[in-house]
Amino acid sequence: MIKLLIVDDEPLVQIGIKSMISWADYGIEVCGTAMNGEAALKLIEEYSPELVITDIKMPIMNGLDLAKTCRDTYGPIPLFIFLTSYEEFQLIKQAMSYQAVDYLIKLELDAKSLTDSVKRALERLENLRASEAYKKEGGRPLLQSYNDKFLMRLLYNLFDSREQFEIQAKDLKLDFTDLSYVAAHGEIYSEKADQMEPAQQVNLYSSSLQMTREILSKYQSCYIISLDKRHFAVIFYSASGKDLSLDALQNALSNTAHMVFNYFSVRLTAGIGSILEDPLKISESYQEARRAFNMTGPDNPIKTFSGISEGAIKNSFNLALFKDSFTKAFEEFDTDVLNTAITEITGLFASHPLRYLQAMDGACNILYLAISLLPDGEETMNQIFSGHADGYRSIYKLKNVDQVNEWLETFRAGLCQVLQSRRKTYKDHVITNVQKYINNHVEERLSLNEVAAVFGLSPNYLSALFKKSCNIGFSEYITQKKVARAKALLLEENMKIYEVADMLGFESAFYFSKVFKKVEGISPREYVQDHITSPTALK
Repeated sequence: MIKLLIVDDEPLVQIGIKSMISWADYGIEVCGTAMNGEAALKLIEEYSPELVITDIKMPIMNGLDLAKTCRDTYGPIPLFIFLTSYEEFQLIKQAMSYQAVDYLIKLELDAKSLTDSVKRALERLENLRASEAYKKEGGRPLLQSYNDKFLMRLLYNLFDSREQFEIQAKDLKLDFTDLSYVAAHGEIYSEKADQMEPAQQVNLYSSSLQMTREILSKYQSCYIISLDKRHFAVIFYSASGKDLSLDALQNALSNTAHMVFNYFSVRLTAGIGSILEDPLKISESYQEARRAFNMTGPDNPIKTFSGISEGAIKNSFNLALFKDSFTKAFEEFDTDVLNTAITEITGLFASHPLRYLQAMDGACNILYLAISLLPDGEETMNQIFSGHADGYRSIYKLKNVDQVNEWLETFRAGLCQVLQSRRKTYKDHVITNVQKYINNHVEERLSLNEVAAVFGLSPNYLSALFKKSCNIGFSEYITQKKVARAKALLLEENMKIYEVADMLGFESAFYFSKVFKKVEGISPREYVQDHITSPTALK
């Protein structure tokens, strides 16, 4: 059970929260209550709760100090949901800097708002736990990073097939069975951030984006992906097409922009694409959203694609024409492909020197792909542009096509050098992760296409890389691991042959025995007879 601690100096509020919903239905138990932050700290140390619902204003130690102390001591868990009054709204700005899951106004608190907040907390808790598990296993990249990479492929139509999309979505437990989708592209920006230290900038923008995420999710179900420090993408989705309307989304983003500006003095602008039904066409809505974003301004910070003129459509660069090149370059560390693609793009830009907006759009999206799809993408970009005053963010100060091309040439030269130096390490990392994935899923039916899809690689590339790195074929490696597992099950678990065959995903006991004999030289029954004195248990 997940443990919850309730902290409030009003006993009636404690009782109300405890009785407002059935906590057991969500796998949650209330492990205790406290009247102030100091008493809560002792209970947190004793019970290690995953969730804390706390008032902000309390005697001795308030809720904000409690959250800060826990963050410094224990890290991201426990997660905090804050209770606030209208007059305390300015304190939410500080609460969001501690990555609070949500804030609830006491006078408006009811079962639905509390339930919705708890569900968001459970979802974030699941992501955090999964991330920690992957860290310990040394397996695939962190879950949230992997989710973001999946969503980036969706936004840029980088999947090889619908099958690859469905396999990855299933593996990441992302549900795309909804009936309608809309993509948006946005920016959060503050002029005062330019005078801040880098750490202060990160805190300002990350807190603003976190608040944007929390507010938007109250209006409409959505995935939000951070593209870089200032830019983000949104995929809105609905199980009922009637619930998703462009007017409602424009209103949601406008209200969000207003609240974010009130708390952080950060301006939010965004473009919204069209509604569609097929998740694999989300890239079309996103391309429209980028076009609409290019037409935003102080008087129209939130713009829908349906509200822009035909002439404005030319201001977006269609990166889909180069999707195969960038996929191969970023996922296989192929410097030749990257060099060719960037050279072709800069050539196109140079031949159309008046199309500055198109050039900027193309360069920015190449940047977003690099940050999202490359391991340590943002760190790599900072390294490449370390000689620029604003690092890779110098892209936002470019004034003409020539400057955009110069930026892309620096990008190309630096990234080719980085990829070349890391290629061997990267390939070893891929193979290690694939092997660990196979070992952890050996009891499932594994195919080259499925595993390649999980890691976002082409089957042909994974097959060739695996053979070259391991001196053994991909399918042969899986077979050896399944047989090794079968031997343990037969001897240590005393399982029957047909039970082992079924557990390890073989189509029949006969086929399992055939494969086992090919690897071991003897049948499963003979193997058991050689290792135990009484084979009568096998039927």
